[in-house]
Amino acid sequence: MLNRNTKRRDFLRIAAGSPLILPLAARTMADETRAKNDRPRLGLIGAGGQGSGDARWANNYGDFLAVCDVDKTHVEKAKNDGNIGKGKADAYEDYRKLLDRKDIDAVIIGTPDHWHTKISIDALKAGKDVYCEKPLTLTIDEGKKLCQVVKETGRVLQVGTQQRSDHNRVFLLAVALVQSGRIGKIKKVTAAINGAPTGGPFPKTAVPAELNWDMWLGQAPKVDYIAERCHSTFRWWLEYSGGKLTDWGAHHVDIGQWGIGMDNTGPTKIEVVKGEFPVAYEKGWPTADDRFNTATNFDVKCVFPNGTDLHITSDGENGVTFEGDKGRIFVARDRIDVSGGAVDSLYSNPVPESKLVELRKGKRLDSHMGNFFECVRDRSTPVADVWTHHRALTTCHLANIALRLGNRTLNWDADKEQITGDAEANGWLTRPQRKGYEVTA
Repeated sequence: MLNRNTKRRDFLRIAAGSPLILPLAARTMADETRAKNDRPRLGLIGAGGQGSGDARWANNYGDFLAVCDVDKTHVEKAKNDGNIGKGKADAYEDYRKLLDRKDIDAVIIGTPDHWHTKISIDALKAGKDVYCEKPLTLTIDEGKKLCQVVKETGRVLQVGTQQRSDHNRVFLLAVALVQSGRIGKIKKVTAAINGAPTGGPFPKTAVPAELNWDMWLGQAPKVDYIAERCHSTFRWWLEYSGGKLTDWGAHHVDIGQWGIGMDNTGPTKIEVVKGEFPVAYEKGWPTADDRFNTATNFDVKCVFPNGTDLHITSDGENGVTFEGDKGRIFVARDRIDVSGGAVDSLYSNPVPESKLVELRKGKRLDSHMGNFFECVRDRSTPVADVWTHHRALTTCHLANIALRLGNRTLNWDADKEQITGDAEANGWLTRPQRKGYEVTA
């Protein structure tokens, strides 16, 4: 716990690593899983950088029997990775063949964003538990479908929003402080997520021999191959992602709504303070097809029914700021800064560890992947569940819709999950999908 004699100016430096946050780090789920010799059998779908990184983490808890990717280079690398396939895993190009296997208990999904929902739904219906990278959806309608399927199948789905678990527990502590009223009534939350990069025009070239480009595109429009549309830079194209609004928004907006107790609902109004794109937009679609096209400079105010404004902005240092009438908290992956009355109260009355466990739905303070496998074993709800993620990502999607439609103000009915009084904007809750790749519940 924090020491009364610790100098006040030192508090912010020690908070991220204090025993208040990390007392259980030495006792890991991975050790228990090994000891019980009941390691789940796993499949990896999407074996690029993020997917393989998640898989190496999951290897602490289970064993990979199969790996899948539409890029043969990725799948062969994962198959022979000593911490994933170990040279023994079966390799697939079509994820449906992996899901057909009855000997696979759970899958790790690390594909580009526009494939997350469809593969997750297919995996859940195939009886698999799912760990899927964020952002979980391309549209609000996809989120509604995915919530429905999780409920119907009873399977476990953990979203890869690791800030709910990892990064020295600073985000967990920030949420605990806010929900405990340590900085008073929250007036404003700022989710600073930086702006998307610009780039292009890029050349159209032949599709690499190792890549199934048609399947990589999936539900998205059929277009000529551009290297920068694919792999790690796909997220700067509206067709496959939502730029920084969904890439980092999935993390920071989630923390913001969690902190103010609005993670199971949504805003009532979305107002664009400013918004800029690297290309022109017409009726919500970019008019250029050879360059990055997601928002680069923006500030979107989301008004919540409890009176709190949440700003999603490209300005300022990446992180989440909570402003209350008694203090202020800034939290980022490397630290937490607390100012105002909360500082003195923490010296005399530290946040109890039980509050952190409560936020974790009664689970111990293990890693994010550890939380997933703990829930796989006891069939409980993970800390980054589909419902709260859908609500946070809905806020991000609404911000993107408002920006794309010429910085217009939107009114949102969170109960009906509809934009009110604007048929054109409401039409953006879904998108056209190519035949054969439709997302269905």
